[in-house]
Amino acid sequence: MEEESVLELMKLGYLPSPDFAEYFNVNSKFVFDILKKKKNVGGGPIILTLDLWNVLSKIDLPKINWIEFESSRAHVEKKRNGKVYSTFMDILKYDVSQDNKKKVDTILESVKDEPETVVVKDGRIVPSVLVLKNMDIEDKLRELGDFVNFFKARYNSLSEILQTRESLRHVVSISKILNKMDKERVAVIGLISDKRYTKNGNIIFKVEDLTGLIDVLVNKNKSDLFNLAQDLVLDEVIGVSGMLGERIIFADDVVFPDISLAHELKKSKDEVFAVFTADLHVGSNNFYKDDFLKFIDWINGKSGDEKQVEIAKKVKYLFIVGDLVDGIGVYPGQENELVIKDIVQQYDLCYELLSRIRKDVRIVICGGNHDALRMAEPQPPLDRKFASSLYNLSNAVFVTNPSFVNINSSEDFPGFDILLYHGFSFVYYANNVNSIRSKGNTIRADLIMKFLLQKRHLAPTHTSSMYIPNPESDFMVIDRVPDFFISGHLHRTLVGNYRNVTLISCGCWVGQTPFQSKLGIVPDPSRISLVNLKTREVKILKFGGK
Repeated sequence: MEEESVLELMKLGYLPSPDFAEYFNVNSKFVFDILKKKKNVGGGPIILTLDLWNVLSKIDLPKINWIEFESSRAHVEKKRNGKVYSTFMDILKYDVSQDNKKKVDTILESVKDEPETVVVKDGRIVPSVLVLKNMDIEDKLRELGDFVNFFKARYNSLSEILQTRESLRHVVSISKILNKMDKERVAVIGLISDKRYTKNGNIIFKVEDLTGLIDVLVNKNKSDLFNLAQDLVLDEVIGVSGMLGERIIFADDVVFPDISLAHELKKSKDEVFAVFTADLHVGSNNFYKDDFLKFIDWINGKSGDEKQVEIAKKVKYLFIVGDLVDGIGVYPGQENELVIKDIVQQYDLCYELLSRIRKDVRIVICGGNHDALRMAEPQPPLDRKFASSLYNLSNAVFVTNPSFVNINSSEDFPGFDILLYHGFSFVYYANNVNSIRSKGNTIRADLIMKFLLQKRHLAPTHTSSMYIPNPESDFMVIDRVPDFFISGHLHRTLVGNYRNVTLISCGCWVGQTPFQSKLGIVPDPSRISLVNLKTREVKILKFGGK
């Protein structure tokens, strides 16, 4: 956050937490418009976290013991008993009176220039799309030390997750293991820096932590473990337990950061629908414009039978996960496949199409590798210089690639957390992970998404995508468990479920190009994924294609 913004918040009696800072940087005007009309009644300042803000943005805070509240929050952060904090959050509920309704109207008037940020529901303000995490980073010269600190940050983030696993409760640093006696049971957490097969067909890989490096051997006779080890990729962070030999661990278990089996399958109380799509590639001579216009007619309730029209009217969210336009100079010979050879004009046509969608549908847009952005991830929101026309969409929210957003929250429902990633790294894992390659390669985006959730990282291997190393944190780490994981890039419409996370690979609106054929990408165009947020049922609707 900018220093001026922090000081302004302090004057209002609040200290921003890191997770709130990310939200604030995207929604600063909305935050200040609300906070300036509320009093900090706690004798504060108080730490303004994202979950506290979700309450504060809707109600006036009651007079509670804020010192105890802060203490209970600290217990949660240290992974201790969170019951007291949960109780505090439960009592921060409030029925909106007529007086508060007037305050809602006042705040709405102050943010009328930004209608996409809020909606009114039951007499109160509810963000229609809450940006939980934009993953952009500062543009500056990178040095070797930035790469070192980047991988350290990755190790520390994923190590914290792994240390909660029961099988790694006795984990120690590699430097201490090297001083232990042979034939002792040990457990380590490290980043894979090398992997190879021995003459006997076993697998040896090196794991590295902040203190040292050690070899790990997986015997081919341990079939389940060996099959798992075959899919290990460089630079991922794992836990290993086994028997110590001379500067080597004979593994009997490999543990991934993974997501919990206990992750809740959330369902909305009201019947609301969300649509997910990607890869429009406006400007290409292969763009299926007529099919996309059919989709627009449907979402506007102008086509289909009575039931389809009824469903269309309940669509409140549309996600477009990258590659809105075909771009310029993305691959050799692309200029021969363009009907619009000016990037601004490509975005202008895209705006003209999206502007036809009814305004009560919130459109969430992130970029992709064909958009006019840097190729290195994380990618910032669409560039206002090239895509200025799209920013005239009053119902659009622009986020980074990747990003986390929350939709459909209410007084008694936390909403759905959605991880968006266009998927540039997917081709690498389709080609280099044995179990994915043998089951369909690039046509099995669902397997790739499951694989990356297990690793808790969107592109763990150094060469799997272009990226900008942030020395403070690795933004490609999946540090929170989503309800939906949405991707594009492979032009395949697929739906899956992994531990109550709905996986959706979005289709496209373009035919296959010779370049895509070389990459093994076989599109199934003109399809959308329609999700009933009340039942979590996903249906694929087709609007043409070839």
